[in-house]
Amino acid sequence: MNSKSSITKYIPILDWLKSYSGDDAKGDINAGITVGIMLIPQGMAYAMLAGLPPIYGLYASIVPLILYAIFGTSRQLAVGPVAMVSLLVLAGVGELAEVGSPRFIQLAIMAAMGVGVFQLLMGLFRMGFLVNFLSHPVLSGFTSAAALIIGGSQVKSILGIDIPRTNYVHEIVINTIQKISEIEPFTALIGFGSIATIILLRKWKKTFPSALVVVGLGTIVTYVFGLHELGVAIVGQVPEGLPSFELTSMSWADFKVIFPTILVISLVGYMESIAVAKAIANKRGYKVDPNQELIGLGVANIGGALFQAYPTTGGFSRTAVNDQAGASTGMASIISAVIIALTVLFLTPLFYYLPKAVLGSIIIVAVAGLFDSHEMKHLWKTDKKDLSMLLVTFIATLSLGIEEGIGIGVVLSLVMVIYNSTKPHSTELGRLGETKNFRNINRYDKAKTEKEILVYRFDSELYFANVEHFRSTIDELIAKKGEALELVVLDASAMNSVDSTGVHALEELIKDLEKEDIELYFAGAIGPVRDKLKISGITDGLSIENFYFDVADAIDAWKKGHEKDHDYSPVQTNV
Repeated sequence: MNSKSSITKYIPILDWLKSYSGDDAKGDINAGITVGIMLIPQGMAYAMLAGLPPIYGLYASIVPLILYAIFGTSRQLAVGPVAMVSLLVLAGVGELAEVGSPRFIQLAIMAAMGVGVFQLLMGLFRMGFLVNFLSHPVLSGFTSAAALIIGGSQVKSILGIDIPRTNYVHEIVINTIQKISEIEPFTALIGFGSIATIILLRKWKKTFPSALVVVGLGTIVTYVFGLHELGVAIVGQVPEGLPSFELTSMSWADFKVIFPTILVISLVGYMESIAVAKAIANKRGYKVDPNQELIGLGVANIGGALFQAYPTTGGFSRTAVNDQAGASTGMASIISAVIIALTVLFLTPLFYYLPKAVLGSIIIVAVAGLFDSHEMKHLWKTDKKDLSMLLVTFIATLSLGIEEGIGIGVVLSLVMVIYNSTKPHSTELGRLGETKNFRNINRYDKAKTEKEILVYRFDSELYFANVEHFRSTIDELIAKKGEALELVVLDASAMNSVDSTGVHALEELIKDLEKEDIELYFAGAIGPVRDKLKISGITDGLSIENFYFDVADAIDAWKKGHEKDHDYSPVQTNV
């Protein structure tokens, strides 16, 4: 039983195939055909965005889809070429080889192999946590900037002007203004007409293959009116036949120069994929396994690279369409892959007169939704610190470059993690009336304190990075209490661990309090923390009575022990 369950864990298709039904097949066929038709023009467009011949977008839409359906845990995720990864391929590989050259194509396929191996290893070693270094504000800032760069990169296609390739939006704007008199009117008409048509058709019905409609219309109009002879750039000859098995040689020198691109694509691609996979899974009432998702995407990229595919991942828009069209299992992706395979076998001659402006328009509409203005407005109201991270990443990506921008974003995320861990939340607590409940005195007006007692809660593990904050905060509160203070109760219920530096800090606190004739009681300390304090010898000078289950018990016990000195009357508590 265990061996069977472990096999289905790593090969999820074996699990859902056992219960596959006619209803599942009906939904999968509908979704598979819909996404397959949608992926034909999108794949070609994204390949063009990546600096590759359009056919490589179709190659990347066959084997990876089938392999992900076998090894992935999401039943609706639509894997294939996506705008973000295509831009990263262009930005990273374009630094090493001339765009569109055989060397460029070789490095792009090599990148897919590298991404696959890296993601597979991350999944096998359960390292999905690495993507936590890309916080949501950082990813939002990066994708918003990338949307502008991607959209800007297609200006030359939809206007028919020749401007230098660049990943800087301001250079695209300047170059476009300088070449504005050279705009090709028929190309611009096709480009803007295609954008308007796609938007209108999507408003009418999201699952309608609007991109395929503009591909068909653009191709027919160009052929009938001979627009390719009047300056409209066309795709031209698209190779026929399925991609052949090809083991791309990878030298160590090539790997070293392309590794930064592999790393960024691996993390960003996984983030994009897992975000939409989790959203759909939650809606459908099942769970996706993050580490198995890495394995599925890794195997998909490795297998794709063996059949001339560039890096792929799960896409937002196609996954949404796949879900809306009724996909129940990975069979929908397999059906989509079959449709793409049939297309490259028999239909590629039909794309000869396809205007590049149409492909550019498909890309522009697809990435328009990546600009996350909603998140910016939300953070403006709720979290200015996160908004600043978003804007810094956004500006860095636009001004410095794609990889530099996301690198700065990752560094920012790490800095914020370190900063937040050094200054965790802590507060003085007060009793609510005559109950046993103690709450933050800054949040609860009815929480009352006593001049002889300080109750302090520290909401974090106590370790080397935050001991200074711990000590300075509690010292400040002790000083405010003045000479009347006789007892400090440390509410340790939120402390899940204490390291050696934390132990030393507590020892120093105990010694300093003893000098002032102030007692220290611990309340709510969990077992591992008590064990650590005992092993460290910190409790040697303390009696077992210094440790209590909660704050109320600690205070009540202390008062009972000091009734004669202070003439305390027993505190009434609710049971």
